[in-house]
Amino acid sequence: MRLDGKVAIVTGSASGIGRGIAHAMAKEGAHVAIVDVNEEKGKETLGEVNAFTEGMLFIKDISKQESANEIVQAVMDKFGKLDILVNNAHVSRQADFMETTQEMFDLSFNTGFYPTVHFMQAAYPHLKETKGKVINFASGAGLNGQPTQTSYAAAKEAIRAVSRVAANEWGPEGINVNLISPIALTPGVEQWREGAKDLYDQMIQGIPLRRLGDPEKDIGRTAVFLASDDANYITGQTFMVDGGSIKLR
Repeated sequence: MRLDGKVAIVTGSASGIGRGIAHAMAKEGAHVAIVDVNEEKGKETLGEVNAFTEGMLFIKDISKQESANEIVQAVMDKFGKLDILVNNAHVSRQADFMETTQEMFDLSFNTGFYPTVHFMQAAYPHLKETKGKVINFASGAGLNGQPTQTSYAAAKEAIRAVSRVAANEWGPEGINVNLISPIALTPGVEQWREGAKDLYDQMIQGIPLRRLGDPEKDIGRTAVFLASDDANYITGQTFMVDGGSIKLR
């Protein structure tokens, strides 16, 4: 029970990596606030979280700045504190660089970058009280410049930049800010695998551990570590939870 009694907000947690993180943290004793736009999947995840601890569910469009303030305040009203913030939610569209439009940039930044900033700003005074942890998400798409991922890569690298700034500014107050750059077998990847087996097999061959990460056992457990006291002396770092695909220097 490494997170026993701690309170976490996890955005984009109705499915995929966010759901895996919510499961992993709940099993370690954390109260988890699930934030998503998918009500059906969100209720399923809440039921699973409630089997281990007490959770909350917010069906909110986090592209609206006021959503972050409302969610953080509601969590404070219920639990009286906030220990962990996980900014996982992000939506984007793929296109070649020359075909990337302003609308694609707006979608990626409005669902990924800006909500990350808004939640961090809303959570800051409460994380200061608990000497809390922030976990944001980077991507190999930004680190390696993956083709067709212009808007997504740009937003992810912007998230890395502001995370490092916050790590420097908030470190003296005992707040840790780190990032996870994952590769995981999410429902979307599973669906893609069914129609593109050759491409999927080719991708697996490029991963030294020859598999995709499990959203709970691999990504979620890393998030638990970063949210726990075991990571108190780590901040401003990007953790490559990608089977060895990218080695940072």
